[in-house]
Amino acid sequence: METTKFKQTVRFVRQGLNHLLWPAVCANCGKSNCESDSDLCGDCWAELLACSSGDYCPRCGRNASRYAIVKGACPDCLEKEICFDGIARGGVYSGALRDIIIAFKKGRTELGKTLDFLGNAALQGSAFYGEIELFVPVPLHWRRRLVRGYNQSLVLAKRLKHSTAKIDTDLVRMRRTKQQPAMANFAARAANVAGAFAVRRGHNFAGRKICLVDDIKTSGATLNECAKTLKDAGASKVFALVLAVAGQSV
Repeated sequence: METTKFKQTVRFVRQGLNHLLWPAVCANCGKSNCESDSDLCGDCWAELLACSSGDYCPRCGRNASRYAIVKGACPDCLEKEICFDGIARGGVYSGALRDIIIAFKKGRTELGKTLDFLGNAALQGSAFYGEIELFVPVPLHWRRRLVRGYNQSLVLAKRLKHSTAKIDTDLVRMRRTKQQPAMANFAARAANVAGAFAVRRGHNFAGRKICLVDDIKTSGATLNECAKTLKDAGASKVFALVLAVAGQSV
């Protein structure tokens, strides 16, 4: 009993010294985080939960009440041509989630732990989890990857937990495109990425069920073009998993 009490005392003293010498701060906003073992403070966690809650359309990923879904689509996408067969999202591109994704893309890879949680929660809750055979990260052009040092979509794909699905990087970006946020509308974005992707020779996509992995869906033009390319290469179904869907409020 005395030994146990002694160990507890030592542990408490050590924790106190750690907080005194190396104060814990939130990995997102930088505020003091001494009262939590989490990487995020309470305010950032609250924002993150707000961004990741709520119903959404299983076809396009936008906010939508379950009662507004008709034939698997919401009013916003019912008449739109969407090449992927379903989508799962971590949340909406707003607040703390937006800040964390931006920081992650700029080299703050330690924030991947929080994004892993969101990505895997979205994956586990998706209607197509049991169908996935391959995870295919949306590729970066080699010049952009060289500047950044990594493809964030590939990093995310490697951290997804699935009992059988493997990662395949045979989808490649053939030309460097303009940044999609700079495009004014969907037509411009679709034209920007048209023909930008291809599959490597000797690929094994025929009859496969694939899940594209990306950080953000804005208009869906990039995911559409990737899905079209994969289906042209023989894929039977292509789903999408993203951390956040942009263009809407929480």
